[in-house]
Amino acid sequence: MLRALIFDVDGTLADTEELHRQAFNAAFLEMALGWEWPRDQYKKLLEVSGGKERIGHYIETLQLAPAKRRALLECTPMIHRTKTRIYAELVESGHLRLRPGVKRLLVDAREAGLKLGLATTTTMDNVHVLLDSALGARGANWFDAVGAGDVVEHKKPAPDIYNLVLSTLRVPRHECVAFEDSVNGLRAAKAAGLFTIVTPTVWNKDHDFTGADLLVTSLGDASGSALTLQKIDKLLSAVQTATPAHAGKNP
Repeated sequence: MLRALIFDVDGTLADTEELHRQAFNAAFLEMALGWEWPRDQYKKLLEVSGGKERIGHYIETLQLAPAKRRALLECTPMIHRTKTRIYAELVESGHLRLRPGVKRLLVDAREAGLKLGLATTTTMDNVHVLLDSALGARGANWFDAVGAGDVVEHKKPAPDIYNLVLSTLRVPRHECVAFEDSVNGLRAAKAAGLFTIVTPTVWNKDHDFTGADLLVTSLGDASGSALTLQKIDKLLSAVQTATPAHAGKNP
């Protein structure tokens, strides 16, 4: 039954958000913008999917003359490029590691012949720097399909990025499982018709994850409490047995 695992990146593969926050603030300082996002404010900003979109949303909340607002919005891509460069430097310096159980599950899936996909709103640059740091050079090659950044028109909670990855994997969606950490990610995965496992972080653990097929604190470690492929397959099979009408759906 289980043939593919599709992962979000930020917050799901690794708890990246504090490093992203630091990179945003460093970029604001480097560009003399006079902005700073404390943790509480950044937690709220995470409700907006995508780094450029997050910056644009923040600019819209500022009390600015129209001309100044337009100028700052036009600078958003430059601000985001600066932030992306700084984030890469932080990751390459060893400031990040995969969440518990993630690498074990990736290795087990590869050994079992399952397909792997990534469905994320973060940039491809951010994907590569994280995977190279965590999985070794060309870490993205572990995955059969990678959907990242601005390759679709609508970001999460729209299902576009998942539909793109599914079309590349060419695996029926009822044989795939998605892994997410956020409400927007959960909504996107469910809108794409996917069985979805949610592993919240400290940034969003108090959010409402109604609709998740499974909600766990992490994917576990090598102990008996770990979320294994066998356990995931059993859960997926139970859902399909209960709703056999889904079994004929294709990507």
